[in-house]
Amino acid sequence: MKTWSKHCIFWLTVLSGLLLVKSAAAEADIVLTPTRLSEHVYYFHGQSGMASMANKGFMSNAGFVVTNDGVIVFDSLGTPALGRAMLAAIKKITPKPVTRVIVSHYHADHIYGLQAFKAQGIEIWAHENGQGYLHSDIAQQRLAERRADLAPWVDEHTHLVPADRWLSFKETKSIPFESGGLHFRIIDSSGAHSPEDIMLYVEDDKVLFAGDLYFTGRIPFVGNADSKAWLAALDRMLEVDPVTVIPGHGNASNHPAQDLQLTRNYLIFLREKMGEAADQMMDFDEAYKKIDWTPFEKYPAFKQANRLNAYGTYILMEQESLEKQ
Repeated sequence: MKTWSKHCIFWLTVLSGLLLVKSAAAEADIVLTPTRLSEHVYYFHGQSGMASMANKGFMSNAGFVVTNDGVIVFDSLGTPALGRAMLAAIKKITPKPVTRVIVSHYHADHIYGLQAFKAQGIEIWAHENGQGYLHSDIAQQRLAERRADLAPWVDEHTHLVPADRWLSFKETKSIPFESGGLHFRIIDSSGAHSPEDIMLYVEDDKVLFAGDLYFTGRIPFVGNADSKAWLAALDRMLEVDPVTVIPGHGNASNHPAQDLQLTRNYLIFLREKMGEAADQMMDFDEAYKKIDWTPFEKYPAFKQANRLNAYGTYILMEQESLEKQ
């Protein structure tokens, strides 16, 4: 019996070592190449569609700004391995240290890379409303789902990372700050796509990091978002007059007013169709089948996200209808 136990321990140790080697080798294959958008701003462009083993969770955007003193990062992508790949890519661009990460919102595809930055002692800023997500059942459920669907990129060692500074916008809708000779503005758009949405405007380069308030070339994930507040946020987005907008998903845009129309038109369409169904007290499944989705079904993420988006909007329109009574 003792001999059998020793054999089991030996082979378990060997297997564990092989898995670690395989994981390390796979992670070495992740090489990110940032695109330069202006004198100081770069971004990482994720693939279209939803997170999958095929894209290793790389389906959202992130970026960084090189200042005289250091690097400001916006979002950290959707796995710790991607976060480490971001840091490696930044080192190839500049020897200056990363000093801060600003989080657009606490959704899985934008935050699981944070632990790579935190491991190096880098400061993290996020909207104070993100604390609610961190302590929610939804956060734990999503982490469990990603551990199952994206292993080994998200595994038992992946954990949620809180901000070092929770930003409060109680007295203002924006927080200006200066770093390394550049001027920034953090813009509060909370309550639209998520309870904790913020955008980052790089004033000197006229570049706006918009997070998931703005998608180009694909269907946005709406879920249970407040689409009315989202549309209002889109209207305010162009008030800073950006030359370039970096969306949470899709290509960076040099024609912001034109390119945000897909997101705007989709949200308006959802509200109109689901609002009609709610007013007529029509069953959701019946309403969904009757709608002509042709204008949007060609876009990436339509099959995965559209039904969830429609159902969330259906519930929202019922709530709005009750509030009017």
